[in-house]
Amino acid sequence: MGIEIDLTGKVVLVTGGTRGIGAGIAETFLRAGAEVHVCARKSVEVLPAHGPATAHFTQVDVRENDQVADLVSGVLQRSGRLDVLVNNAGGTPVADTASASIRLHRKVLELNLLAPLLLAQHAREALAASRGSIVNISSVSGHRPSPGTAAYGAAKAGLDNLTATLAQEFAPDVRVNGVVVGLVRSDDQADHYGDADLSSIVPLGRLAEPSDVGNASLFLASPLASYVSGSTLTVDGGGERTAYLNAVRS
Repeated sequence: MGIEIDLTGKVVLVTGGTRGIGAGIAETFLRAGAEVHVCARKSVEVLPAHGPATAHFTQVDVRENDQVADLVSGVLQRSGRLDVLVNNAGGTPVADTASASIRLHRKVLELNLLAPLLLAQHAREALAASRGSIVNISSVSGHRPSPGTAAYGAAKAGLDNLTATLAQEFAPDVRVNGVVVGLVRSDDQADHYGDADLSSIVPLGRLAEPSDVGNASLFLASPLASYVSGSTLTVDGGGERTAYLNAVRS
């Protein structure tokens, strides 16, 4: 019998929560009974749902300070509280580092590092009032070389540091943790790697599903993790098989 986490009565905000990993996270919290808010830069026709429960949507650019302030204010006006912030919005196109424009590098850094910082700043007071938590969605790209996505890897490394720092600054009222994500079956993964079958390089033999990331986020936001803060939980199926073993076996 599995462990069921009940977050009925809790209010959750998932940035970038309309597709891919973000939608999987939002649906996981909906299944746990939470009221879920999601946001994205572009409007969407289909929102994360579970049964009759559907996420509330706000169109916002999380890189813009004023829009972030309005987003948090809107959640509080509609729901009266905020218990969990999941900083999921992120991503990057693949580009050669030497020739990529400074405009591209800046946008990637703003989305993957500055935006979570802005959300944390604006949400801190509400989260402190509810003794809530922040979950930052990071990446294995921040822990290994990230050729073709240099600014993204650097931003995710910075996000992991931000997680540990905020956990100390916001304590004891707000817990802050991160999920370090490996290869996930999603549209973004297909955009990066095409039709390549990457499951063979993952020790567990499959790519993660968005719900795997959602389950990790749900755990970190739940009472089961009440003494966990400043930590990063790696969700990568055991990592990526080491290159030297492939060379030896070939």
